[in-house]
Amino acid sequence: MMHYKNNASHSMFGQYEEAIRKVDLSSIADARFIPRDFLVEQDGSVAVNYIPFDWVNPEARIVLVGITPGFTQWVNAVREAQLQIRAGADQETVLRMAKQTGAFSGSMRPNLVALLDHFNLHKWLGIDSCQQLFGQAKHLVQTTSALRYPVFVDGENYGGSTPSMTKHPTLRRLLVEHFLPEAHQLKNAVFVPLGPKVSEALSWLAGQGHIDSRRILDGMPHPSGANAERINYILGKKARSALSAKTDPVRLDAAKDALHAKVSSLLAGV
Repeated sequence: MMHYKNNASHSMFGQYEEAIRKVDLSSIADARFIPRDFLVEQDGSVAVNYIPFDWVNPEARIVLVGITPGFTQWVNAVREAQLQIRAGADQETVLRMAKQTGAFSGSMRPNLVALLDHFNLHKWLGIDSCQQLFGQAKHLVQTTSALRYPVFVDGENYGGSTPSMTKHPTLRRLLVEHFLPEAHQLKNAVFVPLGPKVSEALSWLAGQGHIDSRRILDGMPHPSGANAERINYILGKKARSALSAKTDPVRLDAAKDALHAKVSSLLAGV
């Protein structure tokens, strides 16, 4: 197990601070135009770019785990980091504000909140709604991704499928090198993987003995707008009879029931 003196001590921020200072975000239309100054690693069509998401909240009770930050999150986090740097903030503040501003930003946040509340995680946390995790209850949450730094494949947001993050050597190494040290600091939290690909990655880590599987609350779909039909079915906004052929209600129901059972155990203090 790895230990760090503080949240910023293991940050790569220092290597990329100058790139953040000087980048003109208005000139970057999509991930293909991200300056090479931000490149962490390139492996064929797979490009990994830096985002100031190194901050960790060791007091978190819930960890929301996405696949990897997308282009929207990259822009929002870098913009906030620029603002904080220009305001003279210290490194810890820059990283904390960039993470809290950029994480799950954009259209996916309302979907995420609706799903978390549907599964009663707000009740377990003792708050009115998980919307508060992005406001006055932000001390309860760590937002992160299995792959901390944005992964783009052929200039597009990586969706978790091709290549597989547990089978592709570079992605698997990044999963272990960046996500695990963060997870080891979150001793009192449960992990909520968002979507089956993240569940698969955390299950692989659990199988390697790195994470206690009892702390993984899997079964929630990814909050992306691309999953609107699945999300609406789980939330009871779309009838089973109205689902398209691409959506498997049997599988969704099984995952939903299992997650409800896990949260019920948490509420019961089991």
